[in-house]
Amino acid sequence: MILKHITLITVALIALAGCQGSGKRAGSVTKQKSSSVKLIKAPQFNADSAYSYVEKQVAFGPRVPNTKEHLLCADYLSSEMKRFGADVIVQDAPVTAFDGTELKAKNIIGQFNPEKRNRILLFAHWDSRPFADHDPDPQKRNTPILGANDGASGVGVLMEMARQINKAGINMGVDIIFFDAEDYGMPDHIDVKYKPDTWCLGTQYWCKNPHRKDYTARYGILLDMVGAPDAVFYQELYSKKFAPNLVDRVWNTAADQGYLSYFSFEDGGQIVDDHVYVNKLRNIPSIDIIQHEPMSETNFNAYWHTHEDNMNNIDRATLKAVGQILLEVIYSEK
Repeated sequence: MILKHITLITVALIALAGCQGSGKRAGSVTKQKSSSVKLIKAPQFNADSAYSYVEKQVAFGPRVPNTKEHLLCADYLSSEMKRFGADVIVQDAPVTAFDGTELKAKNIIGQFNPEKRNRILLFAHWDSRPFADHDPDPQKRNTPILGANDGASGVGVLMEMARQINKAGINMGVDIIFFDAEDYGMPDHIDVKYKPDTWCLGTQYWCKNPHRKDYTARYGILLDMVGAPDAVFYQELYSKKFAPNLVDRVWNTAADQGYLSYFSFEDGGQIVDDHVYVNKLRNIPSIDIIQHEPMSETNFNAYWHTHEDNMNNIDRATLKAVGQILLEVIYSEK
């Protein structure tokens, strides 16, 4: 997970940012003309299945680029997406980390109805943090973490969504992308000279080199840290700036479906995550569904970027809440 720069902004500044951004993306989510296409009812999200997909990723060990575990997990993810009926592209994404390390990153792209121009983008990062820079034990901070919640949970939800899309079918194009090298950003436990844009490296690469020339989508939804027990997803501020209508749709759907204990209408932090680059570099209005802990020192959960980010902190009920809401959202599209 990114050392996401969190800035809690006053209401006045938020209002000003909204005014300044409105000229770039008026309405944020493109409205579609009415269609006679019969809507398909949203399938039921299977939390046990999603949990197993998280567990299988974690079983490989830390998924850090340039490692055997990383390659094995990439093969697993791509083969599963093919099994779910997606047209899969594994994009080699050579990127350079903050310390000059050349990373052999891989973006895994699953396309449903690739012939359709009317498309939705769903994404998460599948790599795990190469440092436990917030671990309470200093001796463990230079070792990679399992990243069960931070990485694997979002991928697990999207894998179960892919399985359900394959079974039920869907009227529009859906692209599910697992971005790599998101979590190789500058660590907090060592003194290194600051460099900008060291996070979300796989996403930045894809934004500049999309799998299809001139690729676009109506909107994008990022899932990040979506598996913890009793997680609360506040409305992230970049999301509200770039895609306010989509934020409203997702959170109103959560209210309609009875999931307000997970989705709060209160503002969260302003988080530099994969969606920021998709917004800025590809001009696709995108939002981030991410756990936020406003009372914690880091603004994230207590085990963020530590060795406690394991399967003990993955909850089926949270996976269900996120997955079912997203299925309801995308299956309401015409």
